[in-house]
Amino acid sequence: MRQRGLVILLSVVLLLASSQYLPAAENDTPIRDHTIVPEDYFDIASLGSVTLSPKGDLAAYVESRWGEGKEGRQRDLWCLDIETRQRTRLTFDAFGAGNPVWSPDGEWVYFVGRDPHGGQETPPHDGSRQVWRVAPTGGALFPVTRVVDGIGAFELSPDGRQLYYTVAEQVYEEAWQDLRKEYADLEYGHGIADLDAVWRLDLEGWRDVEVLPAERVIHEMSLSPDGKLLAMITTADNETIVMEGWSRVDVLDLDSGELTVVTRDGWRTDHPSPFGWIEELAWSRDSAAVAFSVSYDGYAARIYVAESPATGWQLQLVPRPELVTFNGGLQWRGTGRTLCYRGERLGRIHVYVTEQVQGGKVRKTWNLTPGDVVVAGFSFSRNGKKTVAIIETTTHLNDIFTVKNQGEYEQLSNVNPQVDTWRLPRIEHISWTGANGDECFGILELPPDYRRGDGPLPLIVELHGGPTSSTKYRLRLWIYGRALMAANGYALFSPNYRGSTGYGDTFLEELIGRENDIEVTDILTGTHWLINEGIADPDRVGVMGWSNGGYLTNCLIVAEPTLFKAASSGAGVLDMVIQWGIEDTPGHVINYVEGLPWEKPNAYRHASPLYNLDQVTTPTLIHVGGNDPRVPPAHSRALYRALKHYLHVPVELVVYPGEPHGLTTHENRLAKMKWDLAWFARYLPTDDTADASAASGADTH
Repeated sequence: MRQRGLVILLSVVLLLASSQYLPAAENDTPIRDHTIVPEDYFDIASLGSVTLSPKGDLAAYVESRWGEGKEGRQRDLWCLDIETRQRTRLTFDAFGAGNPVWSPDGEWVYFVGRDPHGGQETPPHDGSRQVWRVAPTGGALFPVTRVVDGIGAFELSPDGRQLYYTVAEQVYEEAWQDLRKEYADLEYGHGIADLDAVWRLDLEGWRDVEVLPAERVIHEMSLSPDGKLLAMITTADNETIVMEGWSRVDVLDLDSGELTVVTRDGWRTDHPSPFGWIEELAWSRDSAAVAFSVSYDGYAARIYVAESPATGWQLQLVPRPELVTFNGGLQWRGTGRTLCYRGERLGRIHVYVTEQVQGGKVRKTWNLTPGDVVVAGFSFSRNGKKTVAIIETTTHLNDIFTVKNQGEYEQLSNVNPQVDTWRLPRIEHISWTGANGDECFGILELPPDYRRGDGPLPLIVELHGGPTSSTKYRLRLWIYGRALMAANGYALFSPNYRGSTGYGDTFLEELIGRENDIEVTDILTGTHWLINEGIADPDRVGVMGWSNGGYLTNCLIVAEPTLFKAASSGAGVLDMVIQWGIEDTPGHVINYVEGLPWEKPNAYRHASPLYNLDQVTTPTLIHVGGNDPRVPPAHSRALYRALKHYLHVPVELVVYPGEPHGLTTHENRLAKMKWDLAWFARYLPTDDTADASAASGADTH
C-alpha cells in the first residue's frame, strides 16, 4: 500500500487546522512546571458512557477514579448541566455505577450499580448488581430491582413504564448431570451453563413476569423505540470461546412471544473469518431496522443493518470511508435513517455519519468531528440536533464537549485541571518506509524541552496490543510508557505496525499469515530510521509491550538482539501452539496462522519466538498476571526459565497474583511502572540517570 503523498498532505492539513477545533485552556498562560511521575497516573479521572437527556439540556456520564492499594477503578455517576456547566455527583462510596439511561421525560436517570456498604444479606443492599434510579439533581437512590444474585442487562421501555432485565439461571446438560451436581465444587469443561431469562417489571404496579425463559446466554439486548421488539445478541452457552463465530442476533416479539433469528445459518459464509463476534445493537427510530457490528482478530470490523421485520430481516453491509476502521459507538441520529459511529483514521478517532441507510443503499458518509481529536464517546439529543462528545487531544485528557458545528467544539467540563501544570511530551504522528517499501506509521513522544538537532536520545520502542488496535495521536499517561518515559528523558516510539487499525483494511489485513515477519520488519525499519534521523542513540535502544506488544517484544529480542539493550515483556506469547491450546480466544491464533496446529505446523513454529531464543542476549524484565486467561502465565514462566537457567541472560519475572490479562489494582499498576523505570534506568540510562549512577558508583551495564 503506497499512499505516502496522500497521508502526508492530510496530516499537514489537519495539523495546520487543529487550532480552530478546540478552545484555549481557561488559564491562558499555565505554568507548566510539574514533571510527570508514576503517581500522577492515579490522579486522572476517566469519563465514559455519556448520554444526553431527551431535550439535550443535561448529560449523564460515568467518572472513574483509582482507589488506593489493592483497589481498582471506582465508578460513579455524574450529571452535567449543558448551559451552566454545573456538575452534580449522583453516586458515592464506590457504587460501581454504569450504563446510564434517561427516562423519557428526563426526570430520572436509571443505571446499574452495587451497594457495597448496605450490610444486608438480601438485595438490593447486599452488593449485588441491581438497577437503580436517581434524579439528575441528586438525592436518594431508589432500588428499582431487588433480584437475588443480581441482574445482567436492562432496558427501559420508551414510555418509561416498564423495565426489562436479564437473570442468569444455571442449567445442566442431561448427560452426566448427576455427577456434576454431586461434585459441584469441581471445574468442568462443559455441561453447566448460566443461561439468561428475560423479565419485565411494571414500574407502576411493581409486578414482574418472565417474558423469555432461560434457553440461551444473552450478551446484550436493545428494545425497539416502539417498545414491541427486543433485539438480543445470544450464544448457546457461556463456554469461554463461543462468541467466536457462534454469536447471533435474535429478535423477540413481545406481544406474540415469537423469537426470530436475524443472522440465520449461512450468513457468515462471505466473512473474512468464521470467528467474528457480534456487538453493539442499535435500533432506528422507526423500529424497522437494527444495526450491529461484527469484529474480528486480524480483519476489519463490519457494520450491518437488518431491515424490515415484515419481510424477513434483510441484511445490509454498511460501507466505510477509505482508511477508516470501525471503532464502536453505533447509534442512530434523530428520527431518520442516519447511522453514526466512531471511526479511526491516521491515529485520530472521529464520529462518522452515514445518511439514509435504507433499502440496501446509503446516501453519503461524512465526518462530524474533524481535526486532531480522539473521540472516546458521543451522544445525541432525541431530535438529533444537539451533540456532546468525550474528546482527547495531544494536550488535553478526556473531557465533555458540545459539537456546535462541524469542526467547532465548546468545552463543558475540566475534570483533570492538574494537567495544566504538567510538562507535556512533544507528540508527533510520523511515517517511514517499512516492509515491502510501504509506508508505515506511528506516534513519537519526545521530552518536553527536546528539539530536533539536540542530539540522540535513549529510545524505547513501545508496542501496542491487539494487534487489531493502534496507538492514538493523543496525550496519554499510561502504565505502558506513554508520557512517563518522555518525562524521564527517553524518546518513546509507538509504531502502528502492519496489522494496526486506522490505516485502511489492506494495511490491517496484511499481517494475516505473516506474524513474526512483516510487522517485525516494520518496527525495525522505523527504529533504524529514528537512529538515522539523529533522534535515537543506537547504543541505547530498548523495547517494551503488553499482550501482543509483549509477544512482539519477545520476537524482536530474537530478531535483532544486539540492537536492544533492555526489554520489558508483558503478558507475551512465546509459543503459538500452546497459545491456541490454552487461551480464551483461540480464533485469534487460527486467523493469523491460517489454520490449526496439525494443518499448519511450520507456520505455528515460524510465528513462535520460542524456537530461536538461543539468539537472545537482551536483559529482559517479564510481567504477567497470575490468572491471565488471554495469554496465560505459562508463556512468561517458560521465557523466564529459558533466559535464567539455560541462556544466562539477565532476567526478572514479576507475577501479579490473581490478576487477569490487564492489571486491575492501584498497587500492581504502580509496581509495574516503577519496575519498568528502574529496569530501563539500569540497562538504558538517560543522561541524568547515567550521571547519577556514575556519581554513586552504580553499575548500569
